[in-house]
Parts: sequence; C-alpha cells; structure tokens
Amino acid sequence: MGSKIQVIEVGPRDGLQNENQILNAKVRSTLVRKLTQAGIKRIEVGAFVSPKWVPQMEDSLKVAKNSVKLKDKFPQQSYSALVPNLRGLDDFLKTDLDEVSLFTACTESFSKRNINCSIEESFERFKPVIKECKSKKIKVRGYLSTVFGCPFEGKVSVSRVVKYTHSLLELGVHEVSLGDTIGVATPLQVKKVMSALIKSGVQPSKLAGHYHNTRGTALSNVIASLDFGIKKFDSCVGGLGGCPYAPGAAGNLATEDLVYTLEQMGFKTGIDLKQLIEIARWLQTQVGHPIASHVAMSGGWNR
Repeated sequence: MGSKIQVIEVGPRDGLQNENQILNAKVRSTLVRKLTQAGIKRIEVGAFVSPKWVPQMEDSLKVAKNSVKLKDKFPQQSYSALVPNLRGLDDFLKTDLDEVSLFTACTESFSKRNINCSIEESFERFKPVIKECKSKKIKVRGYLSTVFGCPFEGKVSVSRVVKYTHSLLELGVHEVSLGDTIGVATPLQVKKVMSALIKSGVQPSKLAGHYHNTRGTALSNVIASLDFGIKKFDSCVGGLGGCPYAPGAAGNLATEDLVYTLEQMGFKTGIDLKQLIEIARWLQTQVGHPIASHVAMSGGWNR
C-alpha cells in the first residue's frame, strides 16, 4: 500500500450530461475550479458536441478557456474534453486544453445510438483526429463503453473487449478507459476482463476503470481492478451521471466515496476529502436533487 492512485474527475462532462437542470458555463467553471483546488489533477471539463444533441454541454468552449486559466496557479493540472470528430477538434484547438477524449463502444447497437455510427466508422473518424493531435503533441485518451454489458445487446464477450482495446492503443491513444456504462459489472467479471487484457499484452498503466454505480458494485470493481495493477479510475463528484443513450444507466462512482475508500486502504490520492464533500453538497444545490454519495451524505470522516 502507500502507492499513488490517479483519480480522473469526469463530473463536469459525464456527470452533467444527463442532468435535467442545465448548468451554465459560469457554474460549470466554478465546479472545475473547486475540483482543482481540492487537489484533483486530471479533470474532464466538457464536450465539444452539438448542443442540439447534448444541451448540457453547451458553451464547453467557455468552460475550457476558464479552466486553463487556473494553470497559472496550478501548473501540474491536466484538463481534457470529449471530442467526437474533426469539427469538435476545431473547437478544442481554440483552447489550451491538454488532452482529447475519444469515445467508442463494444457493441454496434450502442455505438449507433450514442454516436450515430458503427464501431468501425468510429475508428475511421478517430484517425484524422489522432493524426492532428500527434502533430501538435496533444495526448489522446480513448473511452471504450459497454465493456461489461450493453442495454441493447446484453452480455459482451471478453474477446471483443480485448480486440477494441488493442485497436484503440494501435491508433495511438495513451490509455483506454474501460466503461461499465450501465453498471452491471461484478468483481468476477472485472477480473476476467483485466486478466484477459493483461495476458494479451496490454500494460496495466494503459488502462483505467470507469465504473457506474447503478447496482452498487462500483467500489468492489475498483478493488478487483487494483489486484491487476490498475491505478487509474474515473469518478464523478456527488455520484452524478448516466448516459442519455443508455436506458437505466445511473450515476458514476462518487469521487468522495472512491477517495475515502482508497485512502482508508492505505493508497494515496493527493485529494482533500473534506473539500470534496463540500463540493458534492454544493453541487446538490445546483442540480436540484439529492446526490448519490455515501460519504458526503454520512457527514464525512474526521479521523
């Protein structure tokens, strides 16, 4: 124990993209600032997608520009945004963000519902984006969704996960975030996937876990991942989230629940839990409904 775990905060994007209450750029920028001050080093600040399809991400350009200003005081920060295509990359390049996030899936049905193209078409879209990013020395991260189950096709084979993880890495992404999009994964399933990936030659440092907490298994899936040397996990302050195109998908693992558990296990995150709890409670007032955070709602931990 005592080793460092990297927490990637996806709240300003994944956490808010399914909210009925649309938060304006000022509030979202405030959220990014608070998360930065709490010690989270990697934050996904928005998505350069059409507001027609995801109105919650409107004005992501403003949020991005406000976020990068924080690097004057917090130079070690890394801010990213979701970029679906070259049009989105045009907006990304108007900022000084550090990392592009790309999104694909393990099932055709989800890919077509979520990004309106087949899996192979999504990889074709990625090629010019990655090429442009490489020329500008911009890191690219790949999201692989429906790794553990699909709302339309059900179970997903481990071989398919291995295939598409390798495809993303071969294209040039520096890491792949493995998404339990609808929160069906169990620790045994996580172990099978991680074992297969590592046996296929994927280094643990190239992988991150992205576990939704729909069925309350997200933390146990994190712990199962740790056994395979996975040290990067996506989470969302307040446990907000869910995909507009995944029926039944509930929120992400709450960042404060993740940090509390990891720190109590002896791992280091470098994140101020007290500040996280305050952010979660503040965010609850902004979205107008109770948050799915055990630690924030229990009164925290003062030991």
